[in-house]
Amino acid sequence: MTRSVAIELVRNIGIMAHIDAGKTTTTERILYYTGVLHRMGEVHEGTAFTDYMDQEKERGITITSAAVTCKWHDHTINIIDTPGHVDFTAEVQRSLRVLDGAIAIFCAVAGVEPQSETVWHQANQYHVPRIAFVNKMDRVGANFPRVLDMMRSRLGANPVAVQLPLGAEDTFEGVIDLIDRTAIVFDRDQGEKFEIVEVPDDMKSAVEVARQTLVEAVAEHDDVLLERYLSGSDITSDELRLGLRKATMLLKVTPVFCGSAFKNKGVQHLLDGVIAYLPSPVDVGYTHGYSLADQANEEIRQPADDESFSALAFKIITDPFVGRLTFIRIYSGNIKAGEQLYNVTNDKKERAGKIMRMSANKREELEAAYAGDIVAIPSMRFTRTGDTLCDPKRPILLENIRFSDPVINQAVEARTLADQEKLTESLHRLSEEDPTFRFHTDAESGQVIISGVGELHLEILVDRLKREFNVPVKVGKPQVAYRETITSFAKAEGKFVRSNAGKNQFGQTTIELRPNDPGKGLEFRNELVPGALPEKYIKSAEQGALEALKVGPISGYPMIDIMAVLIDSAYNEEDATETAYAVSSSIAAKDACRLANPVIMEPVFHVEVVTPEDYVGEVIADLSSRSGMVQGISQRDILQVVTALVPLSQLFGYVTQLRSLTQGRASYTMHFHGYEQAQRRA
Repeated sequence: MTRSVAIELVRNIGIMAHIDAGKTTTTERILYYTGVLHRMGEVHEGTAFTDYMDQEKERGITITSAAVTCKWHDHTINIIDTPGHVDFTAEVQRSLRVLDGAIAIFCAVAGVEPQSETVWHQANQYHVPRIAFVNKMDRVGANFPRVLDMMRSRLGANPVAVQLPLGAEDTFEGVIDLIDRTAIVFDRDQGEKFEIVEVPDDMKSAVEVARQTLVEAVAEHDDVLLERYLSGSDITSDELRLGLRKATMLLKVTPVFCGSAFKNKGVQHLLDGVIAYLPSPVDVGYTHGYSLADQANEEIRQPADDESFSALAFKIITDPFVGRLTFIRIYSGNIKAGEQLYNVTNDKKERAGKIMRMSANKREELEAAYAGDIVAIPSMRFTRTGDTLCDPKRPILLENIRFSDPVINQAVEARTLADQEKLTESLHRLSEEDPTFRFHTDAESGQVIISGVGELHLEILVDRLKREFNVPVKVGKPQVAYRETITSFAKAEGKFVRSNAGKNQFGQTTIELRPNDPGKGLEFRNELVPGALPEKYIKSAEQGALEALKVGPISGYPMIDIMAVLIDSAYNEEDATETAYAVSSSIAAKDACRLANPVIMEPVFHVEVVTPEDYVGEVIADLSSRSGMVQGISQRDILQVVTALVPLSQLFGYVTQLRSLTQGRASYTMHFHGYEQAQRRA
C-alpha cells in the first residue's frame, strides 16, 4: 500500500496564541472550509469541535492539544490546536517539538499578550517557522500596524505584512494582497464568499509602500532577489513568494495575514499561506538522534518512506471508547497495522494493533502510516511521553521533550477507604497523560500530594478525578516539610542498668554530636580505642543514636546533617546486652541534642523568574518581601532573568501574585536548593 499524498504536500502545523485570541475559532473555520465539518461550532456555545472535554466547554478555553487532519488544495494539513492558558504551556511545548510550522494568532485589539510571548519563545527554542494571523479585525479598537510594532518590540520578531486590512472595526470588509496587488472583498454577512477586485485608489500608495517593505525584507535574505532589487528590476509575485518561503523557513521573517475568523473573513487565504510559506517534512530535513551503542555518536533519519522507521510519542490520552491512546509523529519510514515496534527509551517491544487518524475525539482507522504523519496508536503498554519508537533492526534514540517541573502542590484524599485504591490508579493514569503532573505519598504525613504548574491546572485535574474517573476527593493544602539540626558541639552520657527476671542488663556510652556538612544527613562514627567495646555493641550504639535523632527536640521534625560520635563507653562483659547499649546511646544522643543549640530548618528553593524588563523592580521587591535573597539578574533574548533563593513557606500563591504583578507576562520555575535556618517572621 502506498501513501495517498506525497510527503512534499504534507504540513504539520500548530495554532498557538494567548487565551481568547481566537485559536479554536480559527481551527473551526479551517475545518469547515476544508470539508471536515459541515457546520461550524462556536467556543462560546460550547460546540467547538476541538474543545471536546466537559471542562473545555464550560470554561470556553482549550486545555488539551487536539489533533485534526484536513485537506486543502491537494495538501494534507495536520493541525494541533494548542491551549492558550499559561497553566497548560506543556501542551504547547510537546506540540511544538513534533510540528514543522505554526500559525501564531494575535488579537487585533490586544496585540501581543503574555502567553503569546511564552509560546513564541518556546517556538524559537524548537526553531519552528511561523506565519502570523491578526484576528478580530472587525472589533472596536482593532489596529493592524500596532500589532506589528508589538511583535517587533515584545517578541524580537521580524514581521512582514503580506496583507493589509481593507477597513477596520465595523468597516472591515476585506484584505489587500500585497504580493499580487489585488483587493479581496468578503461577503458582508458571512464572509464565506469573496471577490477579487482592484485596489481602491485611496489605498494604492500605501500598498506600494508596504509591498516595497515586503520586497526589501525578503531580498535581504536572498542574494538573487537582492541583486534584482538593487538593479531596479520588478520582482514577480512567484519570485516574491518563493523568496518569502525561504526566509520564513530560515526564521528570518514572519509573514503576517489579517482577518476575522468569527466572521469567516481571511481564513481561506491563511490556509493558502500555510501551504505557500510553511515547510513540509522534506523542507525541515533530516531528524537527528543518537546511537544506542554510543550516545556521543549522532545518527540521522531522512524524512522518506523507505528509511528505517522512527517516531516520537508526544502525547497520551485516555479515550472513553478506545482506552489509552498514544499520539506519535513519524519522522522516517512507515508502519503497518499489526507491526511490532521497539521502544528504545524503555527497551520494550510494543505492537501497533491499530493505527488511527484522529480528528479531535473522532477516529478513522488506517492500514498504514508514513513519514511526516501524525497518528494515534491504542493500547501501547510501556510508552510514555517523549519515548522514541523505531525499527528494532536499526534503533535510534531521538531527543526527548523537556518539561518544566511542577511548582504548586495540594493534598488530596479519597472520601472513603474504598476509593483509596481507585484514587491511586486514577492519579497514575493522569500522570501518564500529563508530564507536568506528579503525585507522591508524603512519608511523614501520609497525605497524597499532587503537584502541577498552576492553580487552574490542579483544579482541572481534581475536576477530572471526580467526573472522568468517578473518584470524589477532598482537597487541602500540604504543610511545609520542616527539619531540625544542631549548630554547636555537645556531648552527653547515657547509662542503662536494669534487672529483669534475674537477668541484669548494662550499657553505658558517651555520644558527642557535631554539625555535619549540608546534605550529608545523619552519620555515625566510632572513635573508641580499638577493642574497648565489642563490634556488636558498637552497632547497637549506632542504631540507638540514629534512631533518637529521627525526631528533633524542638517540634519533633526529623533531624538532618548531624554527625553522632561514640567517644567513650563502659563495658561489663557479664551484664552487657545489645538492647542496653542501644538504649544508653539513644539517651545520650537525645540529651546531647538539647545541649547543641538545635534550630528549625526550612526548605529553600532556587527560583528563576523570566520577566519583561518593565517589571524587574516589582519582581525583586516582591521576592525580597518573601524573605528571598536575589542572586543575580541576567538577560535572555529581550527578557530579564531574576534568580533568587526563597523559603518554600513563602512561595504558596506566588504563581498568582507574579501574574498579577506582571500582567501575566512573567513566568517562573523553581527547584529544591537545600535547607536553611528558618527565619522568625512576624
